[in-house]
Amino acid sequence: MTGLSDLERKRYSRHLLLPEVGLEGQERLKESSVLVCGAGGLGAPVLLYLAAAGVGTIGVVDYDNVERSNLQRQIVYEDADVGASKAVRAGHRLQQLNPEITVNVHEKRLGEENIEQLIEPYNVVVDGTDNFSTRYLVSDATALARKPYVYGSIYRFEGQASVFHPPHGPCYRCLFPVPPAPDAVPNCAEAGVLGVLAGTIGSIQATECLKLLLSLGQTLAGRLMLYDAMSMSFDVLNVSRNPQCPLCGESPVINRPKETSVSCNANSKVSLVAAAEFDRLRQQPDVTLVDVRSKGEYAAGHLPEAKLIPVNELEANLHQLNPASTILLYCRSGQRSGMAGDLLIQKGFKSVYNLEGGLLARTGEDW
Repeated sequence: MTGLSDLERKRYSRHLLLPEVGLEGQERLKESSVLVCGAGGLGAPVLLYLAAAGVGTIGVVDYDNVERSNLQRQIVYEDADVGASKAVRAGHRLQQLNPEITVNVHEKRLGEENIEQLIEPYNVVVDGTDNFSTRYLVSDATALARKPYVYGSIYRFEGQASVFHPPHGPCYRCLFPVPPAPDAVPNCAEAGVLGVLAGTIGSIQATECLKLLLSLGQTLAGRLMLYDAMSMSFDVLNVSRNPQCPLCGESPVINRPKETSVSCNANSKVSLVAAAEFDRLRQQPDVTLVDVRSKGEYAAGHLPEAKLIPVNELEANLHQLNPASTILLYCRSGQRSGMAGDLLIQKGFKSVYNLEGGLLARTGEDW
């Protein structure tokens, strides 16, 4: 094993005092490598704690830029980072925290064309993603490569975590065989999330990762941990391998990682319009502009003259809209406004338009 320098012995002295870690364990961490997929709410605490712990090589994958709304929970960034690449800024922060480690910055979108090459050099892969398409892609790739996959997710005041590592336990598809409908689970930008929740679940993911690298204790493999911040309660459910699992079962049919389509408007009858056409329509007579986001989002910022009708209150407030007029809908990303448009079409509205990509596509801002 590669020995520790005097500076490293001082840095990791509290680890060296633990008989379960000690010098041999710390040297093992130095030789280990972890890929963190996503440098957002979950990825931020995972990255910081793995770097502080002395994991020798850390890869960070992300293709987004830092937005001001990220700073409430993505603690690897600061205000001056707004607009900059997440992967680049996170990598810089980790090197500041621990110059003794190697940080590989992968400033790219994860896809079926690169996922196998990206995970290949790493011992463990940590899930910091926030969408189901990427999550299934990463989970499938790690299962096929026989690499442990440390899973975590957060929603409003709740979180969950597990470790998936077939054949040593179930895979993600044993628990969740297929992705949910695109509109079934709102993301953090649409439903909100308690910022510190990301720290709680991310710290648990980092703990599981270190246990895997050190072969310590009992991991969450075969178990799903559920956390409720409102009641401050933890529950752990046992998860078994599914013999019929299409990925790790007795007769698997998935033999390569492939992206899962979760298009929000695949079956929508609402007319999608780009920002320029949307703004042109706003200037026409007899047009009603409707913001279907939440009251809090609307208060933080909205388009002039927009009427607020949150999507979950739309059916009860159809009387506020004229079925004969042109209805222009928007939300943050176009998903909720697409759902709202489908409802209006079902209720007999004829001229309904949805801002493609939402406010993010139009202004680049997430008020």
